[in-house]
Amino acid sequence: MLSDINTTEMMMTAHLLPEVAPPAGCVTRSSLPIYRCASHHNSADSMEGVLDEWLWQQEYWLPPGISWQDIEMKENEGHYPLPRDLLYTLPLALGFIALRYVFERLIALPLSRHLGVKDRFRIRAPSVPKLETFYKQNNRQPSQSEVVSLVKQCGLSQRKIHTWFRHRRNQDRPSNTKKFCEASWRFVFYLIAFTAGLASLIHTPWFWDHRECWKGYPKQPVTEAHYWYYIMELGFYWSLLLCVSVDVKRKDFKEQIIHHIAAIFLIGFSYCANYVRVGTLVMLVHDSSDFLLESAKMFNYSGWRKTCDTLFVIFSLVFLVTRLVVFPGRVVHTTLVVSLDYFQPFFGYYFFNALLLVLQALHIFWAYLIMRMVYKFVFLGKVERDERSDEESEVGDDDDEEEEDESEEEEECSWEQRKGSINSKLASLANNCVLNNLTNQRNMNSRLPKAR
Repeated sequence: MLSDINTTEMMMTAHLLPEVAPPAGCVTRSSLPIYRCASHHNSADSMEGVLDEWLWQQEYWLPPGISWQDIEMKENEGHYPLPRDLLYTLPLALGFIALRYVFERLIALPLSRHLGVKDRFRIRAPSVPKLETFYKQNNRQPSQSEVVSLVKQCGLSQRKIHTWFRHRRNQDRPSNTKKFCEASWRFVFYLIAFTAGLASLIHTPWFWDHRECWKGYPKQPVTEAHYWYYIMELGFYWSLLLCVSVDVKRKDFKEQIIHHIAAIFLIGFSYCANYVRVGTLVMLVHDSSDFLLESAKMFNYSGWRKTCDTLFVIFSLVFLVTRLVVFPGRVVHTTLVVSLDYFQPFFGYYFFNALLLVLQALHIFWAYLIMRMVYKFVFLGKVERDERSDEESEVGDDDDEEEEDESEEEEECSWEQRKGSINSKLASLANNCVLNNLTNQRNMNSRLPKAR
């Protein structure tokens, strides 16, 4: 009873106390709902309050001398980017995955048949339960000692075991149809994203003068179009990262993982720190060449060599210009150098530029692969392989295995042809023998009356 009375008195006293304004540097829920004031007694004792106090320190996100209260905006001034906006990207990523599933089966698959995509015939490995168990549970490419052990267990020669594992690995290789469907999905998104991004930026002042990216920073409202540009891009990259285990594993698999993670951090951090203006330029530069690469892949899988080569040349020019000239010369330069004319460097400045430099390192790596392709195109007259990302790389000897399988298939075809020619010769020889016998018999019968 006494405890109830004390609780009631405390609640009444709390209602009678005047509200105390938060100290400078703290942001209330009314201004930025996701931030919390470090001096709030209810959150100071909880883990969430400690995390908020550490994570949302204005020294991390804002230039020196600017507090969260300085960037508060009224409703008529526009929308300030809030971290809670990014929470919508996770369910959006799941929506992209579902939409991709429907797109690949209803649109991409019929389109692949219409364009003449053909899947390569692969020799199926015979059913050997012990080898199948080892393949799924232990290793897809056994060592020499493991092969010797499997020889004793299965009673097969080492050559047959190596051949079985090579055929079994090739069975798991994705078909051209699967590659075509994946490339067509990315092509559609990148094309729509580039078109929409260019339409939303072409009339903005910072698209033509990059110094406009920093005028009034960080109190810069975000338009509705750029808000959705950010949300859609981040949701799509989340979907790519979630599907990385089921997508085609390519030659630059590790670099692609680094790229997806760096892109997610870059988009998310630039939105929270209100680097939206320069962030839209970064996304536009990347989307400008990606849809050309995916379209070249689509025609490559369809067997349209001339169209693929033409698109590859256009992609190479756009990629080298945008990623090695425009991106470092304009975008990175404005974030590293020009921005210092408007504010002093802080943690967000270093972190954002570090992510941009990671992307630039990946651009140099991919440019090297593309130059190898250009060399093959100029001196060999055609684009043989997509050096950038078209070769699977789970096993180091995949190219050799593919060539061995092709040679085996050619040997089987040549043997079938030789066998057919031998059978036809034998049949003609047998027919000739029969005809000769009949002719000789007729000649003998014609000579019998004369002899009589």
